[in-house]
Amino acid sequence: MPFDVRPLTLPEAERPARKDARAVAWWLLGVAALVWIMVAIGGATRLTGSGLSIMEWAPLSGVLPPMSEAEWNRLYELYRTIPQYQLVNQGFGLEGFKEIFWLEWIHRQWGRLIGLAYLAGLVWFWARGRIPAGYKPTLLGLLALGGLQGAIGWYMVASGFQAGRTEVSPYRLVIHLGLALVIYGALLWTALGLLRPVADAPAEARPVRAMVRVTFWVVAAAMLAGGFVAGIRAGFSYNTFPLMDGRVVPDGYMDLVPWWRNLTANVPAVQFNHRLLATLAALVAAGAIWAAWRRLPDGFARRAVFALGGAVALQYALGVATLLYVVPVGLGTLHQATAVLVLTAALVALHALRPAGRT
Repeated sequence: MPFDVRPLTLPEAERPARKDARAVAWWLLGVAALVWIMVAIGGATRLTGSGLSIMEWAPLSGVLPPMSEAEWNRLYELYRTIPQYQLVNQGFGLEGFKEIFWLEWIHRQWGRLIGLAYLAGLVWFWARGRIPAGYKPTLLGLLALGGLQGAIGWYMVASGFQAGRTEVSPYRLVIHLGLALVIYGALLWTALGLLRPVADAPAEARPVRAMVRVTFWVVAAAMLAGGFVAGIRAGFSYNTFPLMDGRVVPDGYMDLVPWWRNLTANVPAVQFNHRLLATLAALVAAGAIWAAWRRLPDGFARRAVFALGGAVALQYALGVATLLYVVPVGLGTLHQATAVLVLTAALVALHALRPAGRT
């Protein structure tokens, strides 16, 4: 998504501070891009069943892959002790283990790369006094969130080692995914605030802003519901559209007790809810486009709302295709990555629609 980052006319004394703000913003956007890629890698890791292949939490020594046949055999023997091997992959051999190991290893290395890129940038800007006034607590908070995400990642993976489990806990998966999206959103929003510090949306934008805000929250709910679809593999059932095996509301929607368990653990209910929220997001986004077309002048804010509608439409189409083709790895990964595109478009549109004069 393009950003309106045209230089502002500033007094001479303010130009160094503005230059620093822009530099910090582009660094944050670079880290956000790494997080976006991480979300896609995480989707591929989940879809290929690779996430449980590394059974050790080794933040430092884990940087290096196995360097000898003896080390490969040691890690393989560890993997053979967990239910996923015994119930799903039994007998696939050392070569099969290596295939799933490498994707999870890349996943963890990418997480280390994100941490290094953020920490190095933070130290560099801090040491040179280039962090804009008031932003140090925000940047430290983002660092803390990154550390928490690493711990939650291991907390999620460890749930897959429990007796009888062949996948990680869907609840921990949703927490891990949700925090990744929060971190991404915080990086993006902070960068946008540095690039566009003063809002200029006209008074007529208020109803458009309300529609975009509703779109954002429905999209967020659909993403979390999608996490539960992934966590219980609900996408591998009811592979028809728009009906679910010939029905609008599938059989068994409220089979579990207590009732709230249907929201997270019942395959027909979880998939139906995800479909419903995605459809609501598409309808509200269409309403936002209509409102923007009617009320906003041509400019960045209007184009941002149109881009949001386009991103939602693309994601909806990908979701249907992923379902109909029974969740192939490529389409499933693209669907998860495009969810971040929708989040990006929603945040950019919300930022562009801030009331005039608000910082």
